[in-house]
Amino acid sequence: MSSAFPAHQALQQQLAELDARALTRRRRVQSRPCGPATLSDGKPLLAFTSNDYLGLANAPELIAAAQEAVARWGVGSGASALVSGHTEAHEALDHALARFVGCQAALSFSTGYLANLAVMPALLGRGDAIFADRLNHASLVDGALLSRAQLLRYTHLDLVMLEKQLAASKAKRKLIVTDSVFSMDGDTAPLPALLALAERYDAWLLVDDAHGFGVLGPQGRGALAEAQLSSPRLILMATLGKAAGVAGAFVAGSQTLIDWLLQTARPYIFTTAPPPMLAATLLRALGLVEHGDARREHLQAMITALQAGLADTRWQLQSSRTAIQPILIGDNALTLRVAQQLEALGIQVPAIRPPTVPQGTSRLRISLSAAHSLADVERLCAALRSLDCA
Repeated sequence: MSSAFPAHQALQQQLAELDARALTRRRRVQSRPCGPATLSDGKPLLAFTSNDYLGLANAPELIAAAQEAVARWGVGSGASALVSGHTEAHEALDHALARFVGCQAALSFSTGYLANLAVMPALLGRGDAIFADRLNHASLVDGALLSRAQLLRYTHLDLVMLEKQLAASKAKRKLIVTDSVFSMDGDTAPLPALLALAERYDAWLLVDDAHGFGVLGPQGRGALAEAQLSSPRLILMATLGKAAGVAGAFVAGSQTLIDWLLQTARPYIFTTAPPPMLAATLLRALGLVEHGDARREHLQAMITALQAGLADTRWQLQSSRTAIQPILIGDNALTLRVAQQLEALGIQVPAIRPPTVPQGTSRLRISLSAAHSLADVERLCAALRSLDCA
């Protein structure tokens, strides 16, 4: 490639600028299955990095289910769902997911990102309006932009601002969209109040429950079940690669909503269906989630232990009742330095920097799992207490 190519030179300069601002990212090569004891770039580390909240990603029951499923179904679906890729396993999973979250119907997707890209463009367009929390996940932002509807973003959790936007809107159709658990802060959305606003101003409410499904609510049925909410205005999206331990996502709601998405959601229509072996494995995972109260209780014990262990230190956790426990640091370079010092002590905690979080809010994102032990959490707290970086 010629070094005189201007666009290539511009990319090189932009990469150098990212590096100068301590914003360069790199992939770590993991040599062990998902779990607290990892081998990252050949280095053994105690990891607080994954969203495997119930510790199911390497569960023997799911490994056995996957082995049975691959023997039955092979490794690929071969086509999009509407051609020939929708199998008995997919059909059973969609019905089981709908029953589990208390909705009329559900539609499964390959990833949560695809699901969020699917919903808003299928429901809204020019002349409509989307009202979104400013800290929503990037997939929700991108889905809103793809819809070509007007995108109005309200300050994080500011329902007064949201209501003013709703009251002033002349849009034909309106949709409020929010994370249930915000992925970088670990705080939760006031879902009952948001649904009340949706009712008052004749809007849909789309809830991304990626980090609540499997953890919150009775039997891990999610944030809507925890809040005891039910309405034809509600659209639920949840992922299956976090607490459920496998891969994929689903959208659930009224039968009419799911029928419409099946006919119009481009990321569903034009994507090869997920391997049926994954759908069959997820059916087993759903049972483990439903009967996983002991795992959820242990996870809560790990959260309590971490909060108590850092209560009288300079490492102040953000306000979060979930498995996501961030320590706000602010400066990009300092955040990286703290993460590097922890790694020197054998502990891996990711340094989260812009654009994942707003400028000036870089942080350590501690992610807890039911697979962690009390000794793991105590080791992390002791390591943080010992650090001398400033």
